[in-house]
Amino acid sequence: MKTNSSDKTESRWQKTPVANLVRHIQSGNYYARIRVRGKLIWKSLKTDRISVAKLRLGDFHKEERQRAAAHTAVARGKMTFGAALETYRERLKGDYALKERSKTYREERIVALIKSWPDLEQTDISQISKTDCLTWAARFGQKGSPSAFNNTVGTLRLILEIAVEAGARYDNPATHIKRKKIRQKLMHLPSQENFPELVKAIRDSDGGWAERCADLVEFLAYSGCRKGEAARVEGAHCDFEKGEISVLGDPVTGTKNWEIRRVPMIPDMRRLLEWIRGERGEKEFSANPVMRVHECQGAINSACKSLGITGIPHHDFRHLFASRCIVPGVDSPTVSRWLGHKDGGALAMKTYGHLRDQHSTNMAQKVLFTETASNVVQFPATTSLQSSEASTADGAGKKAIAQAKAKYAYPWWASKNALEVFWGQLNEDVQIVPLDKFHACAKEAMNRDVFSDELADRQSLKEELGERVPQSTLVELADKIRAKQADSNRKTS
Repeated sequence: MKTNSSDKTESRWQKTPVANLVRHIQSGNYYARIRVRGKLIWKSLKTDRISVAKLRLGDFHKEERQRAAAHTAVARGKMTFGAALETYRERLKGDYALKERSKTYREERIVALIKSWPDLEQTDISQISKTDCLTWAARFGQKGSPSAFNNTVGTLRLILEIAVEAGARYDNPATHIKRKKIRQKLMHLPSQENFPELVKAIRDSDGGWAERCADLVEFLAYSGCRKGEAARVEGAHCDFEKGEISVLGDPVTGTKNWEIRRVPMIPDMRRLLEWIRGERGEKEFSANPVMRVHECQGAINSACKSLGITGIPHHDFRHLFASRCIVPGVDSPTVSRWLGHKDGGALAMKTYGHLRDQHSTNMAQKVLFTETASNVVQFPATTSLQSSEASTADGAGKKAIAQAKAKYAYPWWASKNALEVFWGQLNEDVQIVPLDKFHACAKEAMNRDVFSDELADRQSLKEELGERVPQSTLVELADKIRAKQADSNRKTS
């Protein structure tokens, strides 16, 4: 006897007293089942409680009807800005690539847009012209910061783009609005002498939270963490043996870049953490957050006022950490990894590069071609990468290069493949390839602009190359050069 498949399907579902609401017998969960524009739509309401299911059914029904109304309006050649806005909000809500704070900020920009453009929601989107957009931008641009203006314009463009996709209009008039330039912030960071004084002033201030506030200031300055990241660092994340701190960020979304990063435990940080661990005990330290306060702006402002220095926001201690790294010569890619940047050091170089330039200017004052002043100490000849190319002119340099080349049967230094040249020189101590060629190959192999000062840190470049190039390619390349080298060594032996 054959059983009708439709009977089997119906037997899995149980009707309820509520229209458009059915219950899955096996799981017990409730589902919405509605017909919109002739199409039957199913959706799990993700609950086995009928009271909750009824509320969610109403919300789902409303959303589908609104979407259907918007599609009908577009089909008739009409679409209001409000209809496009509803679609944008639906997409924004379902965009799992965005963090909740980013979604909230977009909603804030929508509120600012609607408030500054009267009757925008009721306007036929096809009637919004380039002139309308420029007039609004001229009026709105007089208020607020450049970043708020640019993000509001970006939100307007995304909403209007939905109308273009739906066929309600041909072009996006908001593309004619120019972005406002964002000037680089002039930072007033505490000097090397002021910072210990600032910490001491906070510790010595009145109040039961003084010690904890001072701990937070030191932790931010010694780690480069953001305020929210520092609040979630626990004692268990501090590895004293490896000398590093794991920064996990938010339990759900992680750090700003969604990744776990590891920050080195510099000597001052180790001292601070060991002192905190000694005060609390190993068990309590490991099981709880290291910082017991999450913000201390009031304590910072009071201390700055007493010392007669400019007030410092929490985030500027992150800049202080970066500047303390850049000045003594830590390369930009390494600093950027510690900060959690994903651009290979471009942002760090743009923001803090002037510090290294100033350091270079100070050092240049010691270089003299005339008679040496009595207060200037003679320095030995430079041993930088730039001098390695010049050293090839003497006999010893040529001999060293010849010996280095003799190790290889495959002349990778003469290859037209930039990756081969770059990889070969990264793994060779002797500078076989002229520096300008090495720099050019580095840019091509890394597929980004490589700063000349990055070439000094070969290990960082290797690690970054490993992230940019498939591992199989690097293994194949290493085997190619290593196998040739092994054969060459076997012949000479």
